Amino acid sequence: MRIIFLLLISLVSQVSYADKLLILGDSLSAAYGMQQQQGWPALLQQNTDWQLINASISGETTSGGLARLPALLAEHQPDVVLIALGGNDGLRGFSVELIQANLNKIITLVRQHNAEPLLMQIRIPPNYGPRYVRQFTALYPQLAEKHDISLWPFFMDSIAINSDLMMADGIHPNVAAQLIISEFMADLLNELQIKE
Repeated sequence: MRIIFLLLISLVSQVSYADKLLILGDSLSAAYGMQQQQGWPALLQQNTDWQLINASISGETTSGGLARLPALLAEHQPDVVLIALGGNDGLRGFSVELIQANLNKIITLVRQHNAEPLLMQIRIPPNYGPRYVRQFTALYPQLAEKHDISLWPFFMDSIAINSDLMMADGIHPNVAAQLIISEFMADLLNELQIKE
């Protein structure tokens, strides 16, 4: 019995000390239009030692994410925060300056809570005009360089060009795309080295 008890304590300790990744995203990460367990974060959780906290909400903007972040950080105490926001801001034509300011504040807030921020490149459709799209796309590498943080490639880059992996709205990945995204994200997560 003592051996079993010690084994249980050991397992609990391993789970308790697993690195935590908080995903701060929008509908692309929130299993939009499907069951939560079908979404890529749930699939990824099955194949990683990381403890994933998916705080993504459909329709979320950088302003909304910024407003929710303090409570999320206090509750979950993550080691790493993946910031995958801005798409809805872009689709609504919000100013690049506002998006950049909000992302700046999010990154700073994450660091103040002793967590490592990761920024995901976000893209919007080309029909918003070349100047706006160019400025929007460029703000992500600019922020990554400014804060000296990793910029992860957009997981939709190879999905959005394949109609078989997209919902009828042409914006959201379908169920078939979720496993592909989870494998893509698993590769990135496996390469992640937390800065001391």
